[in-house]
Amino acid sequence: MNAIAVIARELAGRDAPDSPTACMELAETLAMASDRQESALAELIGRADASGEMRRWGLPSTQAWLRSRLGMRESRAKERIALARQRHRLPRVAELLATGELSYGYASTVADAVTRLDDEDCAAAEKVLLDMVDQGFSAGKVASFGRRIRDVIAERDGTESVDEDCQRGHERSWVTSTRSLDGGRYVKGWLNAEDAAVWDGTLGPLAKPAGTDDRRDLSERTAAALTGVLAGGHRATKVTVICDLDTLTGGTAPARLTDGTPISAEQARRIALNAGVSPLLLGRGHVPLYLGHRTRFATPGQRQVLETLYPTCAVRGCEVPGALCEVDHVDGWAIGGPTDIDQLALCCGWHNRFKHTNAEQVRIIRDATGRYVYRVLPPPDANAPPTELAQAA
Repeated sequence: MNAIAVIARELAGRDAPDSPTACMELAETLAMASDRQESALAELIGRADASGEMRRWGLPSTQAWLRSRLGMRESRAKERIALARQRHRLPRVAELLATGELSYGYASTVADAVTRLDDEDCAAAEKVLLDMVDQGFSAGKVASFGRRIRDVIAERDGTESVDEDCQRGHERSWVTSTRSLDGGRYVKGWLNAEDAAVWDGTLGPLAKPAGTDDRRDLSERTAAALTGVLAGGHRATKVTVICDLDTLTGGTAPARLTDGTPISAEQARRIALNAGVSPLLLGRGHVPLYLGHRTRFATPGQRQVLETLYPTCAVRGCEVPGALCEVDHVDGWAIGGPTDIDQLALCCGWHNRFKHTNAEQVRIIRDATGRYVYRVLPPPDANAPPTELAQAA
């Protein structure tokens, strides 16, 4: 690994040759070498994914690990996870990728196509799609065939049948749920027009990006919105505008929404006229005044205060919107932490449970605005690079 890093650094510092032909030849050679590296990377990601090691580091999923620690975009992270999880079921693809005879683009396309196939159909699909590669089909064309690979296999084997879901019709909504081996659930279903309207009206606003730094895709945001609705967190969500009293009485000072989006004084006054005004008193430095009392659950007023402070989860780097987070007792309610406004923060469900079971890995600080910031440290037995440990400290 160190040798590869040294070579890559040396190559990156070189200027490209003057000859365009030479550039093309070198680019093709470098791409083949990169494909072999992708094969090794898939093996490493697959091992880490199967063990769930990233959860000990405070990362809820393999995808979150690849995004935050390896800087991958959403689509590239999904591609690499699919290849890492499917390569053991695609022996020929894994062999060709490792020897440089198959590009990463083709390998990831085949892996994505077989994700939802059983082992028997997976083997058939691998052969069909690799035959297409041998015939010179582009990766895009292979991908389009891969999206209907079940039909391709059925046509070849003469086993076409009407899909069970299609036999249900489209008049009544239905949902099926199957528990996976790791305790999660697969959910599949259909909503008729009326129920789809309820779905869109309820989850649509909650599934919007939390801001410019929200790197979750729509499916992840929708799942978080659905979980928030089921947990009842959305009921306390209101349109909150943060502004000075002078702004409401004719001043020009701008206001802001809870996610930090600035709005003009005129817009703030228009919202106030349409929705009414519910004052929220803030002390010096915008620190909320004491509003709570010693009960287990935070009041709606306390949650409204917290949503002005936490546009996202209190854990650094977590992008779950504050409106979908749980109210967390910073010092732990079970060990005596009061339900006081200055002892509460918003934390997503996954990190809330992680903090409860791995308290020694969470370092808590409070910034100048009164917000608590949770920093997840490496697990105690991990041999993290010194730079990582310094950043965590």
